[in-house]
Amino acid sequence: MTDDDSDAALVLRCRDGNRRAFETLLARYERQVFGAAYRILHHREDAIDVTQTAFMSAYEHLDRFDPSQRFGSWLYRIAMNAALDCVRSHHRSEALPDDLPADRDGPEEMFAHDQDDLAMQQALMELKVEYRTVIVLKHLQDCSYEEIAQILECPVKTVKSRLFTARQALRDVMAARGSL
Repeated sequence: MTDDDSDAALVLRCRDGNRRAFETLLARYERQVFGAAYRILHHREDAIDVTQTAFMSAYEHLDRFDPSQRFGSWLYRIAMNAALDCVRSHHRSEALPDDLPADRDGPEEMFAHDQDDLAMQQALMELKVEYRTVIVLKHLQDCSYEEIAQILECPVKTVKSRLFTARQALRDVMAARGSL
């Protein structure tokens, strides 16, 4: 990637009205944002809506982006806020049914390579959304503690504490389901 292709350079070109630069950012981050939103919501249409909302909001507020920061972290913050708003509005924190079909053709199944992944996703959906979010960001999106803190707008200590509790809760759910 050249300096002209860096996220910061693309954002600056977007601010100057270059739509192709934004299309490049969209192509670069769409799958990751969708994957994170889907892992939080486990509802394909809502994840698509959140992804679209995040990119529209990012485009409309590019003037607020600080090019010295990571664009991906800024975009994830927007997407996670949209996903959390969706959870609050739909109350989608209930567990998934055990007879969930294993449709592996769509992007929502990009992580579900076998039954263990399906069991993990079902267990994730039993966690409170704040715990599910930190697990998704840390273990599935490979964000650092600092990035997660920035995305969720909370201290790093809070991220570490939530992650510890989330891992324990996930382990408990998996054990109760006989998946460990």
